[in-house]
This record gives sequence, structure tokens and C-alpha cells, in this order.
Amino acid sequence: MTILRRHRIRGLTLVELMVAMSIGSFLMIGAVTVFMQSRTTFRVNESISRLQENARFVINAIEPDLRMSHYWGLTSRTIKMVGRRTPVDPIPPGFAVANDCGQNWSINLDRATNGTNNAYGWACPAFGAPAAFGADTLEIRRVSEDPLLLLQPGVIYAQTARFRDGQLFVGGAVPPGFLPATSQTHQLIVNGYYVSANSTLDTPGNPVPSLRMKQLIGGGLGGPRIVDQEILPGVEDFQVQFGVDTDLIDTPNRGSIDRYVNPGDPILTPGNAAFLPDAQVLAIRIWLLMRAERPENGYTDTNNYIYADQNIPAPNDAFRRTLVTKTVYVRNARGAR
Repeated sequence: MTILRRHRIRGLTLVELMVAMSIGSFLMIGAVTVFMQSRTTFRVNESISRLQENARFVINAIEPDLRMSHYWGLTSRTIKMVGRRTPVDPIPPGFAVANDCGQNWSINLDRATNGTNNAYGWACPAFGAPAAFGADTLEIRRVSEDPLLLLQPGVIYAQTARFRDGQLFVGGAVPPGFLPATSQTHQLIVNGYYVSANSTLDTPGNPVPSLRMKQLIGGGLGGPRIVDQEILPGVEDFQVQFGVDTDLIDTPNRGSIDRYVNPGDPILTPGNAAFLPDAQVLAIRIWLLMRAERPENGYTDTNNYIYADQNIPAPNDAFRRTLVTKTVYVRNARGAR
């Protein structure tokens, strides 16, 4: 009886134990492999989703401003805005703007939609280090959508009425001759978009580029002034093209886009031999090259980016990128006349 009982309770043989351990090891390796692949896929998807979410945020933030370019309230044409100046005109009394980005930059309403191509061409300094190399700038000039009743000193306003000239003025007193029942007061809105090589998310050895905005503000003791505001870190490049109607006024094809040109194109540049005074910007097309804020282990960006007038070779670094584009039609597009 004792011998039979010992036979029944004996353990696994060495061969059986090795087979069981081998099967268990294969199952464990498979489970770990699936886990690591799932984790990598999740990390990649999360990184791409974050870039796309940031791109949507930027577009949603600037699109309304672009769409409202050239809006002057009850006056539809720039030539009707008294008080506007060009960069070669003297600064009008009371219209000196602190930190302005050039002579009469804020009140150069004839260039309601303007910019520079592949360079930062403003007199005001970019945030942090020099502006990002090769990025465009974009200038939008208009007035606020809603008329205002309470006015502040040190703010530039536009008083407009139908069938007569509008008037730029500074401070809280409406210019004489405008009746409250037939005129409206709007604040002048001026925004200049550019890319800086730096942002508020910079860390030692890792500067993060950002899309930023030079904005005209006013009020208080400071008077009219330009401030620099960050829209979003992670924008590496910003490219712009204008959809232009080159047909003459009152011709059959007036009101349709004939071509897309870069900012500073000769047909849009007064004083250039190719300047077309009747050219009209009907749309603004933008490209945003979004870059992750931090490098990603195990990833190398080998993509070649071709867009607008850019042909950027593969960066071959560890930052993930995505390129987005958007065409915005200008609701209030009018010629300078």
C-alpha cells in the first residue's frame, strides 16, 4: 500500500517541467510583445492627435480674424476712411503707437490684408530670439464686428456712416458731424501673425517654436500700443498666399480669383512696375507646419515637406510633424477705391 500511494503523489518529470516552462515563456513573450506594440500604437496615435488638435485650435483662433479683414463698419471702401496713412506719410497728431511695427503700421488701412514672404519684415522685434527663418507674416486690419457705446481714452476708433466718409480718431469723443442715429463707432483691430523660434514652453536645450501675434490695443495711461501675444506653441512654419482678382472693376469676370500669389507679390506692391491698383484680395490660404513640443524616442522624421513656395528636406530629427492648410474667403473684400 505504501508504494502505491507514493506513486500516485509523485510530481512532474524534468521533461514535463521544461515543456511547461517553454510554453509559458512563449505565451509571456507574446503577451509582452502585444502590450508593447499596443503601447507604441497608442503613443503614436496620441502624438498625431495632439498635433491635429493643436492645428484645429490655431485655425479656429485666427480664421474669424482673416474672414473679417477689410471690414470698416458702415463704410465699405477703404478710400472712405479719413485718417488712414501710408508708411511714407508723417504720423498724424495723437496717432503715435508705442512699439509700432513701422511708420503708420497700425493705420495703413490701404493694406488691410498684407504680409511678407519668407521673412520677418517688421520694425518691432520678434519674441525671444529672431523670428523663425523662412516663415511668412500676415497682417490683418479691420474694425470690431459690433459697434461700441462706451469709449475709452487712448484707443483708436473708427466712426462710420453710410454715404459719407468714415473717420479714425483716438479717445472717447466722437468726431463732430456724426449723428448717433446714423453712425457707428468701432474699435480699430490690427493683428500681425508670425512665427517665433521661441515660446513659453522652452526648456534648456529645447526651444519650442510658436505662432504669435502683434496686436494693437489701447486704453489706460499707455495709449495705443502694440503687444506681443502667443497663440500656440508648436507651430514651426506659417506660409500664406493671397487669392487675387486681377480683373478691372466693372468687367464681367470681376469678383473671381484669378491666381494665388505670395505676400509682397509685385502686383500687390505700390511703386512696383507690375503693381495693379485694381487687384483685390478675395481669399487667404494658409499652411501650418505643426511640430511636437518634445522629441519622441525611436522616431525619426524622414518626410520631405512641399507646400506653398517651400521645399523642406527631411529634418531627420526625433520631432513628429504634420502639415495642415486652410483657405479662408474674405467676406468684406473691396478694392482700395
